[in-house]
Amino acid sequence: MNTPLRLGIAGLGTVGVGVLRIVQGQAALLAARCGRPITVSAVSARSRTKDRGVDLSGLGWEDSPVALAQRDDVDVFIEVMGGHEGAARDATTAALRAGKHVVTANKALLAIHGQSLAELAEDQGVALRYEAAVAGGIPVIKALSEGLAANSMTRVLGVMNGSCNYILTRMESAGLSYQEVFNEANALGYLEADPELDVGGIDAAHKLTLLAALAFGTRVDFDGVELEGIGRVKIEDIRHAADMGYRIKLLGVAQMTEHGLEQRMAPCLVPATSPLGQLEGGTNMVVLEGNSVGQIVLRGAGAGEGPTASAVMGDVADIARGLVIPAFGQAARSLHSAPRAISTSQAPFYLRMALQDKPGALAKIAHVLGEAGVSIHRMRQYDHIDDSAPVLIVTHKTTRSALDQALAAMNATGVVTESPVALRIENV
Repeated sequence: MNTPLRLGIAGLGTVGVGVLRIVQGQAALLAARCGRPITVSAVSARSRTKDRGVDLSGLGWEDSPVALAQRDDVDVFIEVMGGHEGAARDATTAALRAGKHVVTANKALLAIHGQSLAELAEDQGVALRYEAAVAGGIPVIKALSEGLAANSMTRVLGVMNGSCNYILTRMESAGLSYQEVFNEANALGYLEADPELDVGGIDAAHKLTLLAALAFGTRVDFDGVELEGIGRVKIEDIRHAADMGYRIKLLGVAQMTEHGLEQRMAPCLVPATSPLGQLEGGTNMVVLEGNSVGQIVLRGAGAGEGPTASAVMGDVADIARGLVIPAFGQAARSLHSAPRAISTSQAPFYLRMALQDKPGALAKIAHVLGEAGVSIHRMRQYDHIDDSAPVLIVTHKTTRSALDQALAAMNATGVVTESPVALRIENV
């Protein structure tokens, strides 16, 4: 086929510019691999006059992304604006209704509206692709929807936010506090305009819900994610974890249990010798476990112009070849709403707390743990700080719900000087 596949790009930030560079600089390679030329017809962005370092001459311009989505000379609408409401949602919906294929890097949009958009795409007979929305340049969406289609998936887990991984590894390597590294990362431009999207785990949780839907044939359920960010992790926690042979990671885990779908995004201790434990800096890693294939580990750049634009163009290449498959691996209306399994799976936990330096304080903590059915594996008390005694406890396997019961009781004892920090220990 010699007819060009014509793209319309909404958003000329880092990713949109990266897509333009690939199309303009790799035209011959793309045509050879896709069997047809790939061109850009038009673009849309907030400013026409901004110098973006790419040649926009000869391209159509639309101030409105909705107008871009409806142009007759656009076959594939590429949405790289961001945001789960407003222009991104309106333009994506308009493109699908107009019979255009859509490629997006917008994990928030799909985590909130993925079900309705997938149904619309299938009704119109067009593709809704989003490889770039999860783990940057790592082809994890394609792996789950195509390469592992014959597997009954048992678990999906990984480090899916490079900014958080940078902060945690930088704290460890430089011996700096969370706030010091947070400020450093923010100054370097590693964090979103709203940093809570990164450090609060929200960005990574969006990605986890998309992987869970693909892996388990369920409707996307962002509200079902147990969510905790890295803001309470201190350098002392990182040092204690290292002493025990662990490292702390913001870890996403999705698995189908006898109680329903468990989805959680929270800082965890993982073995320092494991692939996840050895992950440094802004790199992402996703681990996929299937009944036939066993465990697969995918590692790579989780963000940035090149990796994310590469993922966008991987989806474009599939569309150019005529590949149109359901967004979540099976017909959207066949996806089921799984019960939420909240805090039901068992694991050991790391607890850090500060107690009043007086007789009987530690006994009260041991008592409330026992009352909640949580047994202590090991315990260590550190040098006193002022009038409080730092205490570290590692539990035997328990559920988070039982632990939360114990934590609430601890705060009511009158001997805890600050709310305990509890981190799951995940053996991967």
